[in-house]
Order: sequence, then C-alpha cells, then structure tokens
Amino acid sequence: MPSALLYTVFEEHNRALWPLREFARVAAPVLGNGNFGEHRPHRHLAAALEVMRLAEITHRRPPWGIEHAGGFAVSEEVVLATPFASLTRFVKHGAPAQTRVLIVAPMSGHFATLLRDTVHTMAAEHDVYVTDWASAREVPLRAGRFGLDDYTAHLMQFLRAMHAHDGTRPHLMAICQPCVAALAATALMSEDDDPATPASLTLMAGPIDCRVSPTAVNALATAKSIEWFEHNLITHVPLPLKGAGRRVYPGFVQVGAFMGMNRQRHIDAFRTYYQGLVDDEPEVTEPIRRFYEEYLAVSDLPAEFYLETVRLVFQEYALPRGQLSWRGRKVDPSAIRRTALLTVEGERDDICAPGQTLAAQDLCSKLRPYMRTHTVQAGAGHYGVFSGRRWQRHIYPMVRDVIHISQ
Repeated sequence: MPSALLYTVFEEHNRALWPLREFARVAAPVLGNGNFGEHRPHRHLAAALEVMRLAEITHRRPPWGIEHAGGFAVSEEVVLATPFASLTRFVKHGAPAQTRVLIVAPMSGHFATLLRDTVHTMAAEHDVYVTDWASAREVPLRAGRFGLDDYTAHLMQFLRAMHAHDGTRPHLMAICQPCVAALAATALMSEDDDPATPASLTLMAGPIDCRVSPTAVNALATAKSIEWFEHNLITHVPLPLKGAGRRVYPGFVQVGAFMGMNRQRHIDAFRTYYQGLVDDEPEVTEPIRRFYEEYLAVSDLPAEFYLETVRLVFQEYALPRGQLSWRGRKVDPSAIRRTALLTVEGERDDICAPGQTLAAQDLCSKLRPYMRTHTVQAGAGHYGVFSGRRWQRHIYPMVRDVIHISQ
C-alpha cells in the first residue's frame, strides 16, 4: 500500500468498525451487570465486548485527572500556547511559592498524559509545568513545519516564560526522547548566559548516545535508510481533520511497532483482562484498563520532527559526535557550567539501554564533579524509571535532592 494512502485507509477502517464498537460500549455494561451478569455465558460475552472496546486505538487526549497534590487542590492553567504545544501549569491553590520545574514530555506517539504519575509525584513538592504537545493531525498546514530545531526552540521559549514569572531559574526534567533536545537547549542557553538557563537538568532514560549497548529500537532505526522511513512510514492527514494535508508519522504506526516488539506481553495482558472481567476481579482488570486506555490513545508526529530525530539521534549520533547544530549553530554541551546534571537509567530498560543516558556526563565536560549525579535503578524497565513504585520510592527522592541543592 502506498504510504500516502495509509491514513485514509486507517480512517475508513475505523468508520467501518464504528457500529460494532458502539454496540460493544452499550452492551458490555448491560450484559456484565444486573440479572444478565449472574449468568456465566453473559459474562463471557460482556468480557469479549469490553476487550474489543479497550483494544480500540483512539486519538482522544486523556484527561490529566490530577485534582490534588501535596495536600492542595490542583487546576490546570495554560501559561503559553503555540500551534504545536501548550505550556501547562498544575496550579496548587493555597500552596506557598515552590521551585518551578518544567517536565518535558516525549513527542513519540502518545500524549503528555502518559507522564501522569511523574507529574503527580513531582507536583507534591514542586511547582510543575509540562510540555503538552498537540497531535499533528490537529495542527493546520498554515502553522508551518515542525522539526527538531523547533522542538528545542519551544523548550527555550517555555523556560523563559517560567523565568519571567518570578525571576528565578527554573529546573528542567526530560524523559526519554526529548533528552537530546533538553541537553541542546541547556547548552545553547548556557553559552548565551541566558538568565533562564535551567538550574538543574534531569535526563531520564534518554537516547543521548545510541551507540552504547544498542537495543532493538536502535537496531530498527539503523536497519533502513532515512529514505525508507520517509517513503514507507510518512503519510498525509486526510480530510476532514484540521491538519488535512500535513505530512505525519501516525501515532497508530508507532504504537503498533512497539506492541509488535512485545507482542506476547500484550496478548497475555488482554487474556488476563478478559478472565478478570469474567471472574469479576476489579483489582486485576482496573490497572490493565487504565494502562491501555492511555497507551492506545495516540498522537501523530510532524514528519519533519520524526525524520530528523531518526536521522540525527538514532542513525548519525550527531550529539555525541559533536555534529548536532541548532539553526546552523553548533551545540556544545561543554558550555554547561552552572547547571547541575542528573542522569537516570533503568537496569532493564529495553528501549534506552543503560549507558546511553550516562553519555551526557562525558559531554558536559566542564561541569565540576559535585554538580554531576548518575543512578541506575535496579530492576526498572523503561517506564519504571518515571512511573510506578521504583520511581516514587527511589528515583524521585534523588531528583528532589538534586533540585534542592541546585537552587
């Protein structure tokens, strides 16, 4: 199938399945509860319909759902907005002034809400902002292109907006893919003596140097030419969507690729979900439901950003080789001298292997030893670095301490 038609076929497929999915949404609760729910055959049918509902790929951004943090009521405030992103602040009503932290979410096929646990944990003791990226399918063509340089420029723009609020230096925390852009932004601002240069930079499970212990993700990126990626994975947003005509890397392709890498794990999860519904075990089904409602809510990437990231980060290793530039200007991490650096990795990370994020420590060669910290979390996979018990109990306290000492 020509890649140009990929999105159109996907949308037509969704329209064809809409009646069946709507029936599943209505019928599953009826069959699983009340008099119907007392009969085992009805429970099996209800479970099958619910599995069908849960397995749907959607483009709806899930709600953050963070209503309280640190004992205070929370509301969301858009501080600054561009066609491609919003700088969202989690305002804690009645809370005293606290350290400002910008959490940089990946633009990698999911919405920023995938970092809900990260944000909620950080918001207990910090004034948290997050990069809330728009799905490219919702961005009109008139907004122009969006590449890796534009992503980096957004981080600098957001940091300056945070600094302008009270004149204090904000802190920067990047998770996964944006670690490269976060390090580049910090280096550029450091070189310019920008007053909004981050006081600390936390890089978590990010591909700073993909030459180190390459994973299956890295192997996939280098197995084909950049032309192959463009010809086979880039498509156009169809009408009547707002971004009609924009070239994108669809989120449904990204999620499909990741699920294919761990196919049996996802099959087992849906089997467990099905049986848990039949046996009426919400303690089993609820975590699975929450995960897949978030995981299967996909966001499209601008084609320019995706292709530049694949080429510069995963194929050419531009940053660790000293060849990354921003709008024609060389990015020099050795310019970072006044920003404390924390790098965090997961022992069992099969997406960004241990050592890839650690590479930032060597690149920031002018930082004094007391301003550098590195940790590898035992037993943690990729998502365990920024969500779940290990993140909350072991990694977050270290992030908090680095932020505290670098005020």
